[in-house]
Amino acid sequence: MLSGLIPRQGKVRDCYDFGDSLLLVSTDRISAFDWILPTLIPDKGKVLNQMAEFWFGMLGVEHHLITTDVTKMPFPAETDLTQFVGRSSLVKKCKVAPIECIVRGYLSGSGWKEYQNHGTVCGIKLPSGLRESDKLSEPIFTPSTKAEEGHDENISFERMADIIGADLAKKLRDLAIEIFQKGSEYARARGIIIADTKFEFGLFNDKILLVDEVLTPDSSRFWATDQYEPGHGQQSYDKQFVRDWLTDTSWDKNSPPPALPDNVVQKTCEKYIEAFTTLSGKQLIL
Repeated sequence: MLSGLIPRQGKVRDCYDFGDSLLLVSTDRISAFDWILPTLIPDKGKVLNQMAEFWFGMLGVEHHLITTDVTKMPFPAETDLTQFVGRSSLVKKCKVAPIECIVRGYLSGSGWKEYQNHGTVCGIKLPSGLRESDKLSEPIFTPSTKAEEGHDENISFERMADIIGADLAKKLRDLAIEIFQKGSEYARARGIIIADTKFEFGLFNDKILLVDEVLTPDSSRFWATDQYEPGHGQQSYDKQFVRDWLTDTSWDKNSPPPALPDNVVQKTCEKYIEAFTTLSGKQLIL
């Protein structure tokens, strides 16, 4: 915590307002099914922060990151910086579009469930005969609202255009698909399939910036290419491991979730760190 400053808490991040910039601190909280779980995942926040920093530098798109060097951040003089090392980003203050820009390259998760019932994903008609985890002929864009609390709501592209304007909606859709394809190509060469992901964008001086987290295990499905086999769920490097454990319990997803057992916590931590080192080629700063 920062003396005299009260953070705005999201599901997994704390946000401090420094006037003309924001400090985003990635915590070790983890969410699933729109609930914050009562159990922390050690070093998870460091993985998210450092992976986002890696992608911001690699993707070659305009972004909101100013620095992750805590010695260059405007902390009060008495601040203990050690609590912020590796998990903090100073970013430009943007007007964030109230849309989650979701891109899907494979048929999985809630998309697979909808396809089984209706032959669609978020209302988009897909060819018949597809299997779980099949690669789509081309990525599809399936936006949703961005809820601070409760459930996000899948919406059509037309509804997105109504909310933020047709011109901006088209630009965000095209940019999201472009970034997804570039990131997916890079990741696949390193043994990871990015099955789907979500991006967020903001406006800064009338310029579109990529914001928040980018292609992390929290915002994406990561699969091992050498174990990929359509027709069932895949071995993942993301929080699907946590989702699967929760699904196998008696939890109704409408009441406070149960604590995670130690083995699930350890396995999730290992998966996150492995995804970071595999994609970035770096060691996590602890």
